[in-house]
Amino acid sequence: MPAPSQLSIATSAVIRLSKEESSYHQELEQQKVRIAKLEASNGDEYEIKQEKQALEETHKVFPSLHIKIRDAVAKLEAQVREQGSEASSEEITKAREAIAAGQAAVKESA
Repeated sequence: MPAPSQLSIATSAVIRLSKEESSYHQELEQQKVRIAKLEASNGDEYEIKQEKQALEETHKVFPSLHIKIRDAVAKLEAQVREQGSEASSEEITKAREAIAAGQAAVKESA
């Protein structure tokens, strides 16, 4: 089996970062629900404080994650330009889909 090309490595990086960003959004929603339940049931103040702190820490992840996604997308776009004629059409299609997913992930949160 041949080693993965630079294009497929860059594509995988963008896909992984996009999934990671989506996962953090799901975590945010889950934390908001937990906080609402704790507040509605007059839960322990300490536990509510801890959940709010976790929510705040999750929010802090997004700026650096978006920078990583933008960098990975830029690198992938450069790879597509450089290897466009050499790479298979399947790799190019997958790369373009990953670029679109990465750009969408950054735009949704902006």
